[in-house]
Formats: sequence, structure tokens, C-alpha cells
Amino acid sequence: MAEGVMLRLIKEAGLEDNYEIDSAGTAGYHTGELADSRMRAHASKRGYNLVHRSRKVKTEDFYDFDLIIGMDDNNISDLKRMSPSANEELKIRRMTDYATHHTIDHVPDPYYGGDSGFEFVIDLLEDACSGLLDELTNR
Repeated sequence: MAEGVMLRLIKEAGLEDNYEIDSAGTAGYHTGELADSRMRAHASKRGYNLVHRSRKVKTEDFYDFDLIIGMDDNNISDLKRMSPSANEELKIRRMTDYATHHTIDHVPDPYYGGDSGFEFVIDLLEDACSGLLDELTNR
């Protein structure tokens, strides 16, 4: 979902040629699958078309991308273990560090929170991705 939000924001800002955005998980058990159908439905109501298929983070990602962003403590720990070097580990950030309207230290798992859980995650990701883009464009 974060990928869809970030892609929309950079497109709206006319910056799509300046950034490469991708999404990957730290576990591979959903590899090749679309996002959860409930997340796709909630995202669709806000104009997001989630067509990205899940893939697992690979070593090359640490070399190919300037930032590697995790959603929660487990993601951050997994990413640090997966990092090929201490230098590449410095690229790891937490998504909620970029939030400007929400005070929370992780993106919660929406899958057990009903409709409100999905809506909150989208709200949080819209906030954090907006903050991330602001930071990137003000460097």
C-alpha cells in the first residue's frame, strides 16, 4: 500500500522521473500475491489501484535503493539482519518516522482490525509518505 501512496504523491508532484519506488516484504510467504482483497477494496475507494505483486527483499535492494523503509520493529530487525553491510544498514528507516499528523511508532497490521484498521493504515501511510516526500524534496 505504501508503494501506491508514494507513487501517487510523486506523480502529483511531477517527480515520477526522479524516484524509483518499489515494495517488498521481509518474509516470502506471500510472494507473487496481490495485496489482501480488503486492503485493495479500501484503497480503491481512495483512488489507489494496488496491482503490485508481493516479493521478498533481496540483497540487491540494499545496493539499488537509497532508502529501505520498514513498517514496524520486526521489519526493522529483519532488514538489519538482511543488510549486506553496516554501510547499507544505514539506509534502513521506519515509515512512521516521516508521519507529521500521527504519533505512532509502527504501521499496525490491519488484517485483524476490521474496516477501521484498513482505513487507519491508509491514513497513516498517506501522512508518512507525504512527510517522506517533503524530506526528499527539501534535501
